Amino acid sequence: MQKTVSGVFLLILLGFTIPAKAQKTDTTKVDTAELNKYRIDPGRNPLPNIFRPIQIQPQLMPVTLLDYKISYWHKSVIFGLNFSQSAFTSNYSAGGISAIALGSNFDFTAEYNKKPLDFTTETNLLYGISKNKGQGSRKTNDRIFIDNKIATQLSKKWFFFGSLTFESQFSGGYNYTNPDGSNAQNPYLISDFMSPGYLTESVGFEYKPVKYFDLRFGTGTARQTFVLDTTIYKNQPGNYGVPIDHKIYNELAVQVVAQIDKDLSKTVHINARYALFIPYIQPLAYESHRLDATLTAKISRLIAMTANATVLYDKNTSASIQGTEGLTLGVVYKFP
Repeated sequence: MQKTVSGVFLLILLGFTIPAKAQKTDTTKVDTAELNKYRIDPGRNPLPNIFRPIQIQPQLMPVTLLDYKISYWHKSVIFGLNFSQSAFTSNYSAGGISAIALGSNFDFTAEYNKKPLDFTTETNLLYGISKNKGQGSRKTNDRIFIDNKIATQLSKKWFFFGSLTFESQFSGGYNYTNPDGSNAQNPYLISDFMSPGYLTESVGFEYKPVKYFDLRFGTGTARQTFVLDTTIYKNQPGNYGVPIDHKIYNELAVQVVAQIDKDLSKTVHINARYALFIPYIQPLAYESHRLDATLTAKISRLIAMTANATVLYDKNTSASIQGTEGLTLGVVYKFP
């Protein structure tokens, strides 16, 4: 009986001891680096690897051309119109004369530029008139100017050009003062359309360092001066260089023309042209100089202030320097 109890107690003690040892074994860490010593790498694959070379071939794909058109023309149109009016009663103590004035200008420029060919045409028209009470209407501005030039490029900044220029006025011009400075009783005609009129053909070289400036040297220049009114010499003794009772006079000369057309800022634009004409067979005293300048300052999209000025010296017209200027505020439209 005592042996039986001892055997049962021993079995119970073994039952508690074996799980404890198993739990202790499970928490033991295994060193994997030691296991790598027993790792066997696989042998080389005896089967050959077959690689096919990549072949790249061009393939044509249909491409639809865009519907774009290249234009070699550059055009610009400037139109201006200004109006002024003043009125006074007959008993106004400060005095004054009622007056109405209207002025207009039109400037069209077009350029065709496809190297080496360059063609430029410019048309500038000015006309102004005012009417003072008791004095009738009088001109304040009058000019027709058309210039056409074709050139071929010789180098980066030099061109060989040929040009044709026409200048005249729209209507008759009158002198309202006597030679002694007093008011003339009957104003007399001193100029009219094609009296005078100038047609100038020129061939030479042009220097154009930048887009907005060019300088022409017309080494071969011919000019025809027209005075179609054969009676105007009575009021203009020089007859603009045309012999009396003749309507046209031809002369050869050297001509130099400098022109600038530039935006000084976003709202201010200047256009100026200077022309020097030196006849071959006449003394240097008969060379002529003419400067025309227009300054436009935009106040708003349509309102702008315009200043025009002309300085002229031509002994066939007058022995002294001539000049005119005008300052206007009105509507100015530019396209584009």
